[in-house]
Amino acid sequence: MSTITIRNIQPGDNAALAVIIRNSLAEFGANKPGTVFFDPTTDALYELFQTPGSVYFIAEEEGKLLGGGGIFPTEGLPNKTCELVKMYLHKDARGKGLGKRMIEECLHWAKANGYEQVYLETMPELKQALKVYELFGFEYLNGPLGNSGHFGCDRWMLKEL
Repeated sequence: MSTITIRNIQPGDNAALAVIIRNSLAEFGANKPGTVFFDPTTDALYELFQTPGSVYFIAEEEGKLLGGGGIFPTEGLPNKTCELVKMYLHKDARGKGLGKRMIEECLHWAKANGYEQVYLETMPELKQALKVYELFGFEYLNGPLGNSGHFGCDRWMLKEL
């Protein structure tokens, strides 16, 4: 893992990142309406993450983009709450602790930037991710918070920072 760097998203990352996100969802059968698979912002993540109160981190190894994840101030969330969003890794980068490292980076950034809670939306098809979120202390909610527009997600979780 020492050769893997984590950095902020750059404009040139958009296309490769969109491929990783869509391939990941398709791999797990989660490429359905109401998810980031069909969200037009998936093709313009650099632009999306210029929103104040947001950040998107890229994991990279020797110039190869491995995936990313971010924090976003999703509309309609409670005060001092952000959303952990678009956390996807290339299939060859999974199972090596990189996802945990990315989540830690996002949670650290959220806390350092004044957020007190982190919310996320996901799907049962992404079983391995659910386990990781549980290990981080995310707790299940009975329904969604905010207005992400991702009606295809039916697992909602929240973590106090």
